[in-house]
Amino acid sequence: MSCCGPNETCTETKENEQITQEVSTYYANLKSTNDLLTNACCVAESPPPYIATVINQIHEDVLNRFYGCGFPITEAVEGCRVLDLGCGTGRDVYIYSKLVGCLGSVVGLDMTDEQLQVARSVQEYQRGVFGYSDSNVSFVEGYIETLTDHVDGTFDVVVSNCVVNLSPDKKKVLEEVYSVLNEGGEFYFSDVFCDRRLDDNVKNDPILYGECLGGALYINDFISIAKNCGFADPRIVEMTADIELAPEVRKKVGNASFVSITYRLFKLKDLEDNCEDYGQIAIYKGTLDNHSSLFALDKKHFFEKGRPEKVCSNTALMLQGTRFNDHFTIIGDLSYHYGSFECGNTTASELYSMAGGISADGCC
Repeated sequence: MSCCGPNETCTETKENEQITQEVSTYYANLKSTNDLLTNACCVAESPPPYIATVINQIHEDVLNRFYGCGFPITEAVEGCRVLDLGCGTGRDVYIYSKLVGCLGSVVGLDMTDEQLQVARSVQEYQRGVFGYSDSNVSFVEGYIETLTDHVDGTFDVVVSNCVVNLSPDKKKVLEEVYSVLNEGGEFYFSDVFCDRRLDDNVKNDPILYGECLGGALYINDFISIAKNCGFADPRIVEMTADIELAPEVRKKVGNASFVSITYRLFKLKDLEDNCEDYGQIAIYKGTLDNHSSLFALDKKHFFEKGRPEKVCSNTALMLQGTRFNDHFTIIGDLSYHYGSFECGNTTASELYSMAGGISADGCC
């Protein structure tokens, strides 16, 4: 009997296992963010004030050994069940622990025992700080390519922070995420992406892989994989400027550019391949906590409280068929089709957003 999956050779399996082991060893040996050789796995921007307030309540042992390239903290999660992939020492798990409240729950999954030991060691401390009678978090050791082997049930939100690029089988990760999400659920994650397909000598460099560069996907390849896994309309929420590289790293990667991108991927079976015009209008009610006047679905779709915005049917479904439903009024339905929709910036986005970075095809 073969040890390989249906679409891989034994050589591929061994290579993937080697990469996974090298990444696990690399992160097990890191003692703090100062041990990283590049800033790809570190966040340069400051979090929003309400997130910063929660971070200030998290134990320093967690913060000192946490690595990530963004703040994948989505909105409207009170009462939700959240899964954090590659949770490390648990910073984002504990942020979500606070945001989901006592009626919600958070599961953190990681393959590195040394990281999970830190996360678990402060579980009781964080319960007390947040004022819960019982902890609403749990931690599981396992692999993000085999989620269904490690977690029970389904989730409203799956998140990850600079982790998917570390996997040797990214398509399998997205397939697993899709399978554990509820209909209308969301994969909200930050990761490092590249403006081209990387050479094998870069992809196979264990240091560059551990530093979140060697495994960075060419952005158009990622979009194709996501769509093939059921996430029909990936949306970019935030994109950083190019990641600065040390001269010795630049010599290895050549002219390749790397950026950190935060994506929303919704599990909605009725999303279309293209943006279509049904004459629909979306109006934000201003009822999301910490977003009373302005809400950004993605970098092209900002919604100001009370301002009507014309939207494509996919955007309307993302607002109407998800946990955001109570916060929007959608005018119109799918009874009459007016053709394709030119999905540019909303008026609010033109007024309040600044976008940049690697270009990507599609609505977002």
